Amino acid sequence: EMRKTIDLGPDRWEAYLNLALLQVRTNQGEAAEKNFQKAVDLNPQAMNAQLALGSYYQSRNRLADAEKQFQHAIAVDPRNADPRAALARLYMAEGKRTEAEAFLKQVKHDLPDNSAGYRMLGDFYFATGDLDKAIGEYGSLYQQYPKDVQVKKNYVQLLILKNRLDEARKLNDELVKANPSDVDALVYRGQIQTRDGHLNDAADTLQTAIKNDPDNGVAHYHLGVAFDQMGNLARAESEWRNAVRLRPELIEAHRALAGAALRKGDMEALEQSATQVATLQPTSPDGYALRAISNIARKRFVRAEEDVKRAIEVAPQSPAGYVQMGNLRLVQRQFGEAEKAYQQALDRDPKSSDALSGLMNTYLAENQIDKSIAAANTQIAKVSDSSAFYDLLGTALFNAKKDTNGAEAALKKAADLDKNNGDALLKLGQVQVAKGNTTEAIATYQNSIKNNPREASFYVLLGELYESKQDWNNAKQAYQQALDLKPDNPLASNNLAYVMLETGGNVDVALSLAQTARRGMPDSPNAADTLGWVYYQKGAYRSAIDLFQEALKLAEKNKVPENPTVHYHLGLAYEKTEQPALARQHLERVLKINPNYSSAADVKKRLSQLRS
Repeated sequence: EMRKTIDLGPDRWEAYLNLALLQVRTNQGEAAEKNFQKAVDLNPQAMNAQLALGSYYQSRNRLADAEKQFQHAIAVDPRNADPRAALARLYMAEGKRTEAEAFLKQVKHDLPDNSAGYRMLGDFYFATGDLDKAIGEYGSLYQQYPKDVQVKKNYVQLLILKNRLDEARKLNDELVKANPSDVDALVYRGQIQTRDGHLNDAADTLQTAIKNDPDNGVAHYHLGVAFDQMGNLARAESEWRNAVRLRPELIEAHRALAGAALRKGDMEALEQSATQVATLQPTSPDGYALRAISNIARKRFVRAEEDVKRAIEVAPQSPAGYVQMGNLRLVQRQFGEAEKAYQQALDRDPKSSDALSGLMNTYLAENQIDKSIAAANTQIAKVSDSSAFYDLLGTALFNAKKDTNGAEAALKKAADLDKNNGDALLKLGQVQVAKGNTTEAIATYQNSIKNNPREASFYVLLGELYESKQDWNNAKQAYQQALDLKPDNPLASNNLAYVMLETGGNVDVALSLAQTARRGMPDSPNAADTLGWVYYQKGAYRSAIDLFQEALKLAEKNKVPENPTVHYHLGLAYEKTEQPALARQHLERVLKINPNYSSAADVKKRLSQLRS
């Protein structure tokens, strides 16, 4: 059909261009090049043809020819920003960042009246991750071109990314006032609300943006971020999948899906998302490093090594590839090589907590505890304001050295440096409990909640501390607050179910909670015991016995110390089913495990009755 069109109009450059594009898709490279050239010859002013020929050369890795062609296109139409953008992208693909930056500075000078032209330098800084230069450039552009709406929008986005929310909010409110249905401005407002912690408002705003523009991938991505922070990972993933369907090039959404897969331990999904990241950003180490994680987890060491080496090759000054090389060698128990790789990562980025964590874990795997702690102190001497480093030090002191005083001091320092360091705050409370300072631990978690009001794990741990003091009302309230944040949180569901049973709460509600816990923690002895205890309360003794037995098996499988409560419950259930020998066996086991068990008096009373 296209050849017929050419025969009918041999001077129509568009026909040659369309034929060439078709030939590229059908791998007819030489013929395509001739027709691209013919289109250019017929109409040298046709920018589509000029750029298509340059892109063809670039796709064939004929980079010198591509550069020459894009330069020619610039000469054909010096005021057109498109060929300059194409040349900048070519420089970036070649890794020529210095040349790209210098070229785009010249573009800004040459095209002072072309918005697409004078914005390119700021967009380049943004694309390369240099947010400080990007925001400086766009701040300057906004002063120079205050009526350029796109400049204002891009500046707002950068202000949000730098967490300069008051400035971003002021400018964005002006955008919304000028056009209340502006989807970009609504998306920015949703981002600001998310960062402010107003997650329900953010979700409403972003859903309005999507209602106005259902195919807006960026809006779907940020709605996913809001849902994720609300604890609804399933809805977050759904929005992120919508985002990559609508905008396959949206790297942030692919990264978010990779992060979700990593949290869920879904290594196949992680590999898929990591591959997308690597394809979209072939000169970044991140996609290869993420894919290496998935391959290491599945013991696909040859593939993992290929990815690690590629990550190092494309970004030799980044710690990412070296960290994964260390992780690979650690799993392979090549400790010397692991230490070397982690140290190379720290040499490139002294602030890398992943590298320090890997190095410390390697020493611990070799049972060199003091060396592990020394590594943390060495790095802290270089980077004294790292909350993450003090967190790692405190963890090692507590877990490996059993030095509760040293651990507490390090974790307090970590929390002082970063009040949002949830891991350090959680561990600080655990250390205080280990020291017998339950009241102090409660205060730690209460203060943590003030700074991290949406962190469900603090409420769960606070509930457990109240429960240990038999402060049932506060325990119940804490678990309920955790579930308000994360309705499917299995630990909060389990613990609230148990507290309800202990305090005469609604057994049917407790059953629903215990079932949620069992689904979320199928390998947990405690979840099996709680559900069994609900069935006991409902008089379903045989179902209860099955679950108590399952709890004992899971404890043995997981090498968890025997829990006297499970034996107590099992003894009661056997007593109800008129199996006195088995009842006595498990009740006796309770006192053997813990003579001072909280219900020891009841156990002794029942044993006395069974013996008589």
